Amino acid sequence: MFDLTGKVALITGGNGGLGLAYAKGLVKAGCKVAIWGRNNDKNQKAIAELNQIGGEAKDFLADLTDEAAVNQAFDATIAYFGKVDICFGNAGGGGAQGLFHKTSSKDWADTIDLNLTSVVNTFKPVIAHLVGRKEGGKLIVTSSVAALLGMGYAVGYATTKAAVTGLVRALAVELGRNNIQVNAILPGYIETEMSINTPQSFKDAVMRRVANGKLGTLENMEGIAVFLASKHSDFMTGQSIVMDGGHTISPM
Repeated sequence: MFDLTGKVALITGGNGGLGLAYAKGLVKAGCKVAIWGRNNDKNQKAIAELNQIGGEAKDFLADLTDEAAVNQAFDATIAYFGKVDICFGNAGGGGAQGLFHKTSSKDWADTIDLNLTSVVNTFKPVIAHLVGRKEGGKLIVTSSVAALLGMGYAVGYATTKAAVTGLVRALAVELGRNNIQVNAILPGYIETEMSINTPQSFKDAVMRRVANGKLGTLENMEGIAVFLASKHSDFMTGQSIVMDGGHTISPM
């Protein structure tokens, strides 16, 4: 039902964490995958994992905050695969931490580049490619429940994750008549490399709030990636899909 044979997906930050989870789900559904990442060793390890489960994948080095580097990586991706049908703007990170009024202008700008500009730079050539092909396509952004919840001491992260949901809605309207669907995934707490050093007190607080009493796993994220990449999400666009075990609905 969710066969992606013949499709090509580009996943930024696809060499670990959520991005690699998305990639695993996609290759299991028959999709070819282009992994973009800045760390060559992590890229190679991710490709090996994808090949082990029968996937066809290729890695590309890219600094997503550098528009010229992004365009070069995209050209290389097209040269290798011939096309891109699906793009996950997933790369990002925590950015500036601490009291907002003590955040330097540089740290604030770096956080915007990390979580917002990186998506903008990636989507620009992908959109031009999809519009030119006139065959439709899928754009998916990894946001966070931080876009919905008050999150002190990580204001830059929360702001940029809210910003990409606004980008999703605007692009959904702009690209709708081109048969391009644009959606966001808002994960709650998922156990990844990024969260490995999360204080136990924070994990305990999450456990008190999640409705199902469980922390999220990377395997939990594979299916939503496949759905949003497939034709079965053709009537869904501009949406922010929360994957948090009920974290954001709990009053605890």
